[in-house]
Amino acid sequence: MNRISFFVLSICLFVFSSLPAVAFDNPDRQKMLTAFERSYALEKEKGYTEAMNALQALNRTQEYPVNLRLGWLAHHAGQYAQSVAYYKEAQKLQPKATEPLWGLLLPLNAQENWIEAEKVYLSILALDPKNSSANYHLGLIYYYREDYAQAKKFLDVSLELSPFDYYSMLMSAYRDWETDRKSTRLNSSHLKLSRMPSSA
Repeated sequence: MNRISFFVLSICLFVFSSLPAVAFDNPDRQKMLTAFERSYALEKEKGYTEAMNALQALNRTQEYPVNLRLGWLAHHAGQYAQSVAYYKEAQKLQPKATEPLWGLLLPLNAQENWIEAEKVYLSILALDPKNSSANYHLGLIYYYREDYAQAKKFLDVSLELSPFDYYSMLMSAYRDWETDRKSTRLNSSHLKLSRMPSSA
């Protein structure tokens, strides 16, 4: 299931599961369902801003699914700051959910804001310590910072949880190679200095 389908399904399940038996007789709920249906139709035509307008017209800023959906649409509209704001609001409304945190990573990654992305991955792991994807991507951030000790910590967990995952195996191998190479360079430098102190 791709990420779009996952988000759409998650929102639909949340909305419909929260409806009372008489939901379709409730004008407010019917208005909300109609707005969501319209936003999906507009998104399908890549009308992301129009899809956002359909939901914003509800004036339901304290609804979790509304903020989650607006965060998704704002990201695709290239409105990254607004997307971050919507996902953060969704996270406030459901502080034990990782769903808005994964959404928040979309605009942060698009902006290559790895410092904030690191914080979000740590927040995900605080709620879900054995999440293989979060461990992997956090390890990746540390790897590219050349902080191989931290990278090892998270990549090892990722590999332990998904032993046959191609990318976990690949990055663990790269990490070990970089660590060994660094160790070899240090040993080589120490040997050179012991033989030729003037080369320092």
